[in-house]
Amino acid sequence: MRKKRYEGHLITAVAPGSIGEALQLEAGDRLLRINREKIEDVFDYDFLVREEQVLLLVRKADGEEWELEVEKESDDDLGLTFEKSLMSDYKSCSNRCIFCFIDQMPPGMRETLYFKDDDTRLSFLQGNYVTLTNMSESDIRRMIRYRLAPINISVHTTNPELRCKMLQNRFAGQLKEKMDLLYEAGMEMNGQIVLCKGINDGAELERTISDLSRYLPVMKSLSVVPVGLTKYREGLFALEPFEREDARNALSLIHTWQKLLLEKYGTRFVYASDEFYIKSGEPIPPEEAYEDYPQLENGVGMVRLLLEEARTALEHLEGDDRERTVSVATGKLAAPFLREISGWISSRFPRVCVRIYEIRNDFFGEQITVSGLICGQDLIRQLEGKPLGEQLLLPVNMLRSGEQVFLDDITTFEAEKALQVPIRIVKSSGQDFIDGILGIEAGEEAREQTSAPYELPEL
Repeated sequence: MRKKRYEGHLITAVAPGSIGEALQLEAGDRLLRINREKIEDVFDYDFLVREEQVLLLVRKADGEEWELEVEKESDDDLGLTFEKSLMSDYKSCSNRCIFCFIDQMPPGMRETLYFKDDDTRLSFLQGNYVTLTNMSESDIRRMIRYRLAPINISVHTTNPELRCKMLQNRFAGQLKEKMDLLYEAGMEMNGQIVLCKGINDGAELERTISDLSRYLPVMKSLSVVPVGLTKYREGLFALEPFEREDARNALSLIHTWQKLLLEKYGTRFVYASDEFYIKSGEPIPPEEAYEDYPQLENGVGMVRLLLEEARTALEHLEGDDRERTVSVATGKLAAPFLREISGWISSRFPRVCVRIYEIRNDFFGEQITVSGLICGQDLIRQLEGKPLGEQLLLPVNMLRSGEQVFLDDITTFEAEKALQVPIRIVKSSGQDFIDGILGIEAGEEAREQTSAPYELPEL
C-alpha cells in the first residue's frame, strides 16, 4: 500500500494575544515541522515547542509555505488549537481478546461504544490500560524519551503462549521484552489481570504475579479483576463466571502473595477487586490493606474507601430532626454497602428515610452487577410505580462522562418524566453520598473532604 503523504496538522483556532497570532497564523493553516522535525502527535509538539528558539514550517491555506523563527521563554505556548486533540488518530486495538467486553455489546448502540482503543498515549493522559501489542521497540523508546509515565498495562498473563491465545494475537507473547525496556528506563508501571476461570487463574495467576513482582519497585501495583460476562456471547470463546469457591481460591492465592511481598518489599503490590470479596462472601479488607488505593479505577478498594469517607462525613455532622424521604438506585454489587451507610444515617437522622433499589441488569444480563452499566430502560422499568420519595439519587458513573445520558441513550430528563420524580446525580465519594441523602447542596455546609471526587465505575 502507498504510504500516506505527510500533510502536517490542521490549525483550527489561534488564541488572541498569543505568539501564534503575532506570527499571523490562522485557522486553516497547517503546521508541518518544528525545528525541521515532523510532528507525529501532541507529545512531539509539546517536546519541541519547549525550546527557546523554535523554527516553524507552516503551510498557509492558499498553499504558500512560511518558515518562521520564534524566540520565546521555554514555557511559552504558541496558542494553537489543532483538529485532533492528540494531533493524530487514536490507535485502535489489534487484539481479539477472548474476554473483550466490547465484543459482548448488543447491536444498535452508539458507534463510539464499539471503538476499541489500545493507545499508550491515553494510558499516560487518562489512565487507560493498554496491551502494548501495537507498539514497536521504537515506540517504546519514544515513550521513554518523553517520560510518558505511569504506563498502565493490561498483562493478563506473563505466559507468552497463553497470552497469544487470550489476546488472539501472535505478537502478544512479546510482553516481557517491552516491559524490560520500560523497567530498565525506570518508567513507572501499573498492571491489570482480567482473570478468566480455568484459563489464567490458579498456577498461571501465581506465575504472573511472581514474574511481575520482579519489576518492583518500578512497577507499583497490580490488580486482579474477574472477567465480565454479558448475555451477548454467541459465537465467542466459552467462558464461565466465577462462583463463590472460585473467588475464595483466587483470594487465597492473592493474600499469600500480599504477605510475601509486604515482608520483602514493604508493599502488598497485588490487589483483588472488590467483586472477588463480595462474590466469595469474605469481608472487605480494612483500609490499611489498600495502602494508598493505587487501583481504584479497577474497582479495587472502592467499597472500603466509600465506607470510610461516609463514616468520616457523618462524624462531622450533628444529627437533627429534618424530614426527608429519598431513594437510591444502584447495582447488585454496591447495594449492601449503601444500605449499611443508610443505616448509619438513620441512627443520626431518624426522620430521614432512605430506600435502596437494587437494579437488575436485564440489558446486559444478570451477570453484570455494577451500577456503571445500568441502562435507562432497566432503571425506568424496575422503578415504575415504586415509592421514590422526594428525589431519586443516581451515581454519576451511570451516565456518559459530562452528559445526562445513560448507555442506551435515554436521558435523565426522560427518566424523570417516566418516573415522576426529580433525579439528583451524586458524585461517588462517601461525602457526596451523605450530602445527597440529607439534601445538602454543594457548599451549603463547610466541611473538609477526605479525598478528591472520583468516579466509581465498579459501583
